[in-house]
Amino acid sequence: MSSAQTYKIAIVGSGPGGLSAACRAAEMGDSHVLLEAQPHLSNTIYRYQKGKHVMAEPNVLPLRASARFEAGTREKILGEWNEDAAARKINIRHRAEVTKIEKLDGHFRLTLGSGEHVLSEAVVLGIGVQGNPRRMGVPGEDLPNIQYQLDDPDEYKGETIVVVGAGDAAIENAVALARQNSVHIVNRKNEFSRAKDGNNQLILSAIEQGKLRCHYNSAPETIEALPPGHPSGKPMLLKLNSKEGTVEIPCDRIIARLGATPQREFVEACGIQFPNKDPAAIPQVSPTYESNVPGLYIIGALAGYPLIKQAMNQGYEVVEFICKRPVKPADEPILREKFAAFSKDPDVEAFLDVLNRRSPVMAAMNRLQLREFLLESRIFAPRAGEVLYQEGDYGNSVFIIVSGDVGVRLDPQDPAKLRTIKAGRIFGEMALISGRPRAAAVVAGKDCVLIEVPRRAMLKLIAGNERVREYIDRVFTLRALERYLLPGAEDAQLKEIVDTAKLCQFKAKDPIYAAGDAAEHIHLIRSGSVMLSTRVGGRDVVLQYLAAGQYFGELDVIAGTRRSYGAQAAIKTETIRIEAKPFLDLLAKNPDMQAEVRERFRGQIEQRLQMERDPERGARIHFLLGEGLGEATDALLIDESLCIRCDQCEKACAATHGNVSRLNREAGATFDNLHVPTSCRHCEHPHCMKDCPPDAIHRSPNGEVYIQNTCIGCGNCERNCPYGVIQMGVQSPEKPSLWRWLLLGQGPAPGSELHDYPKGSIKKAVKCDMCGPRAAGPACVQACPTGAAIRVGPEEFFEVLSGGGR
Repeated sequence: MSSAQTYKIAIVGSGPGGLSAACRAAEMGDSHVLLEAQPHLSNTIYRYQKGKHVMAEPNVLPLRASARFEAGTREKILGEWNEDAAARKINIRHRAEVTKIEKLDGHFRLTLGSGEHVLSEAVVLGIGVQGNPRRMGVPGEDLPNIQYQLDDPDEYKGETIVVVGAGDAAIENAVALARQNSVHIVNRKNEFSRAKDGNNQLILSAIEQGKLRCHYNSAPETIEALPPGHPSGKPMLLKLNSKEGTVEIPCDRIIARLGATPQREFVEACGIQFPNKDPAAIPQVSPTYESNVPGLYIIGALAGYPLIKQAMNQGYEVVEFICKRPVKPADEPILREKFAAFSKDPDVEAFLDVLNRRSPVMAAMNRLQLREFLLESRIFAPRAGEVLYQEGDYGNSVFIIVSGDVGVRLDPQDPAKLRTIKAGRIFGEMALISGRPRAAAVVAGKDCVLIEVPRRAMLKLIAGNERVREYIDRVFTLRALERYLLPGAEDAQLKEIVDTAKLCQFKAKDPIYAAGDAAEHIHLIRSGSVMLSTRVGGRDVVLQYLAAGQYFGELDVIAGTRRSYGAQAAIKTETIRIEAKPFLDLLAKNPDMQAEVRERFRGQIEQRLQMERDPERGARIHFLLGEGLGEATDALLIDESLCIRCDQCEKACAATHGNVSRLNREAGATFDNLHVPTSCRHCEHPHCMKDCPPDAIHRSPNGEVYIQNTCIGCGNCERNCPYGVIQMGVQSPEKPSLWRWLLLGQGPAPGSELHDYPKGSIKKAVKCDMCGPRAAGPACVQACPTGAAIRVGPEEFFEVLSGGGR
């Protein structure tokens, strides 16, 4: 049975995008029908937890729609949409599930669950993806009390509940459940980078106040049913793979909010093609939202845009495109301003075409994703010869070369000796991925135009786009080979090595290989750190510590022997594994390169032999790694054989920082006269930076992790620092004096700068900042009268340990 009328537009799904499209069509008098399977509008929003606060992001993007939308509660937004739908008199049919869409001669035929047919000239798919939630994919996930949706958090009381996920839904569920339950939230990353800003602050505040517990850098490993009468009193046990190892959580319930994947079977049956077989893949659409099927359009989450404002803008625009009414995307003025680096009056679409062709990173995104990506990035044209960053700087961004080129300084003593990186390539990715300093200075070439991508935007893209991640890993491998392992080799020579490389992941303390294993691979450390060790006198002795950006396993490969030493991940680590055969083949074809590589490795062999002759030095390395120097970039050490306990280091620190010392000399561990006081390690990937609501914690080019005056005193950084080096304090205008306070009752009491706060004062987070503005360097080191205090990075461990404590 078919309806007699052929509509101009059939809209499937009344979510934000579909509703917006219907409202615009009704407003303009366009023939349309909105088909909704449920008896109410916007089922995804309708199923949000009761009282959920819905945000209107991205903030930079203006709303363009014929229906209202601003941040507010679920109930308020649904109420306004019902009012707008009635006011616009949209043609909506509830309980009209679409089961099939066919392209016939000049029109589409949509089959409903009732068997009825609806005809239209064009179809807009706004069905979203929430009906197909992504599962955890671990053993035990089918046990009772494991769910992927939460309708009403008030249904649960007095339970231990684990929420798995780090997006908006996971955050909102966890915070709401925490009112009446003991809640854990599991975040695979070290920050909530995918969440809206408001939710990011919401979860950080809840964690800071102790309302719930967060497990960062963790993922579900297994779920086991616990027997009745188990001491925990819980029905199941969740095991997490965390940075520190396995964490066990007995619990009553697990709620996994891991997003959703497209309803692929239905979508493909409509004739729509996906770019690959990845379950998370999304269909490619044109700038007008048209799929590979002419006349069939896709908007909203199904096209990769889950944010409500984006979907509503697309709903408005798609109707304009279908009806041939000229319309520019809502972000057009913003992008035009950014493209001023190219031209005074840029054509946005033309420039997007150029960018899409210029770089593999941008080619991996569809037009809509590219526009969103550019909104977060900076486009600029540096002058020729301008230094973009120096060797040893710490970076928070990656660069894409749009036109021109840049030069990498190969020799700090010879600025003219450059390696050219041409248009279309990226640079700066090694420091971003590894957390280590920039390996070389980079200068701009003639007519250079660059896109600078912030750390958060790039990490988000890498996490969500497989093609981009593979490209970044490939470039990282190529640069690491050129820089460290095979300097002077050309890209073409390294192609086979890079083609066969594989990304490997290891948990903390996982063995990578053991002594005696066949030497079939070389490893480049992508992130984390590795210990090399051997057995001496019946115990393991650490011979070498290797940080991100370094490599290991090459000596045995070159020598053609089995593994001389064992390798173990010191913390959660990723390596890029290189096959031995193509590496050896390249050396065999290039005798000069082979001779240079062998000569360079002699020093490393001697270093390891020296460590083997002195087992206690290995024990000291093991001690330092246990104290956090495995992820440190700059740490304070004190040789207690030289220290006279004068505390001049603490006094100098206080005098330099508003009478608040950021160092506790006595606190901390000691091994064999080597003391690690409580002082900031300036970690590769700082724990304190990941959860700062005002974004007050930054890393300067010299590696210093510092706190700006915008600190609001929330205490998240103090809680997240695993080494206890951040304190909450109030700067005092005068130095505390014990005698003046005791005898005259004047001035601040000793210690009050950290504990007794004047009325109305605001606590601020304070920590070691390496005395960044101080030309003479760290005051603690300079003030030490015996030279006991030194600051070192992990690369200096061997030199420091060669003299015991020094």
